[in-house]
Amino acid sequence: MKSNKPALMERAGFKSVISSLIAILMGLLVGFIIILIANPGEALTGLGILLSGGFYRGMESLGQMIYLAVPIMMTGLSVSFAYKCGEFNIGVPGQYLVGCFTAVFIALKATFIPDNLVWIVAILGAGIAGAIWAFIPGILKATRNVNVVISGIMCNYIGMLLVIQGIKATIYNSTGAESYSVPASRAIPDLGLKQLFGGSPVNLGIFIAILLCILAWFIMNKTTFGYELKACGFNKDAAKYAGMNEKKCVVMSLVISGFFAGVGGAIAYLSGTGKTLPITETLPNEGWNGIPVALLGFSNPIGCIFAALFIGYLNVGGNYMQALN
Repeated sequence: MKSNKPALMERAGFKSVISSLIAILMGLLVGFIIILIANPGEALTGLGILLSGGFYRGMESLGQMIYLAVPIMMTGLSVSFAYKCGEFNIGVPGQYLVGCFTAVFIALKATFIPDNLVWIVAILGAGIAGAIWAFIPGILKATRNVNVVISGIMCNYIGMLLVIQGIKATIYNSTGAESYSVPASRAIPDLGLKQLFGGSPVNLGIFIAILLCILAWFIMNKTTFGYELKACGFNKDAAKYAGMNEKKCVVMSLVISGFFAGVGGAIAYLSGTGKTLPITETLPNEGWNGIPVALLGFSNPIGCIFAALFIGYLNVGGNYMQALN
């Protein structure tokens, strides 16, 4: 009896993987050509460093790759979750930034919370802050049919300015024109990971990010709630006809997406590396970089794990390339 399943070469997933691999190879080729034009004498050396990326200096490079991958893993998850629900959450940079500020504020100001517990509260607070900030474009779309791209972009810049004012009013370090940093004693614990990875700032954040990606995949594919979110994303009118609350689905998809972005901001600034929030009027790159992570991961929460690690791998290689003349 013949199987009705399409051949491997004809499956949509296989074609998507091949398309992504071709895009990556083309990007590397174009990058090599640019390096060859700019510095022909060290072009091959630079390409070798780039490709060796997360393994260039052994465990230290691997740890750096993981550290850089975690925030964009969460912003990529944020973009992909909303996209699966039929929404393009371009407000991720603002939600990420609001989460950053909330996490740093709680870690520095909530002195009544013990050092070994404050990071948990800070992460949850940052996630809630990101969710609240995503609620604004969500409720506007659900009640007034305002395009989430327009409202998301507006919320990005409003959030950025509010964070700057919040830093100046509460956690401002005038000597550096930036916020105070979270001390290592109140940061996310590393449980020996830092020593394992040659001093790189790896901590439990990587496990939190992976668990949230798995949780998002489970919600989307194994629960009735996730089915309703996706159904509303595919066709809101059909979902409404089937008895689903399409307005609730729009709001919840963006709120959950914002929660993931806020958690990403918390993990980035609770690393114990002395990272500070600047007061410059710029949106964080991690927010925008979530878009290519989501695209490379096929808007799949599990795919975002590998896409973020890959981009982190290339970022580490690119950083090492800067040593070349």
